[in-house]
Amino acid sequence: MARTTPHQHVRTGRPLIGGEPLYRRVAAELLGELRAGTVPPGERLPGERQLAEHFGVSRETVRQALQLLRREGLIATDRRGSHAALPGVPVEAPAVAGFPLGAPQAGREAVARATVTWEVPPPGHAEPLGLAPGRPTLVHRYWCASPGGREQRTAVTSFSAVTLAEVEELARYRDRADGTGAAELRRTYDWMRRAGLSLHHRDTITRIPGTPSVRVTRQVHDQHARPLELTELVMDVQEDALVYEFMVPAAV
Repeated sequence: MARTTPHQHVRTGRPLIGGEPLYRRVAAELLGELRAGTVPPGERLPGERQLAEHFGVSRETVRQALQLLRREGLIATDRRGSHAALPGVPVEAPAVAGFPLGAPQAGREAVARATVTWEVPPPGHAEPLGLAPGRPTLVHRYWCASPGGREQRTAVTSFSAVTLAEVEELARYRDRADGTGAAELRRTYDWMRRAGLSLHHRDTITRIPGTPSVRVTRQVHDQHARPLELTELVMDVQEDALVYEFMVPAAV
């Protein structure tokens, strides 16, 4: 909540003038900040101590305010904390920078498949991810072709140990990562955000000599500069175009 101005409240849970409990006032002000985008939907809220300091109330008052918002379905809480879940802004909406990197919108590709395996990552992946040489990890592979059968895009993603420790949904794939079944990881970035991770992407695009293709290398880090994933996408630029979308936060 660093982008807001702290409020001055009395540190008490007693009713205010008109009989309104203080926790209801805190809940209303917190809801207003969430609707203003101070904490985007799906992002983790600050802890009770930080919220108490922010609103100038006791932690018990904050706890009551959060319980009220939770009962009304305006926030959701899991083992990693609370996050905004406001009506009209679905928490499950895909991330702006979609996963897997380079996947066209649904219905555009004639053939597409994705699998996951538990194996030693491809050359050049281990060191950026902080993995020891020869250490296996979760590896995601994606392939799609044009309606005429021409291969358009191939992508391989390796995940770091940090990601598998922090993101339960990805960790569950370890026991079934045999490369035979389909892998539905389109919400990978949503899962990361729900785990309290802020995503920082760095994409590098290079031409592949002697071919009509380019290689896009994406590295994703969290707010603590810890590596989360590395993806290498190879795409035929004669057949398709890579589109980037950006969302700029509103000024406050």
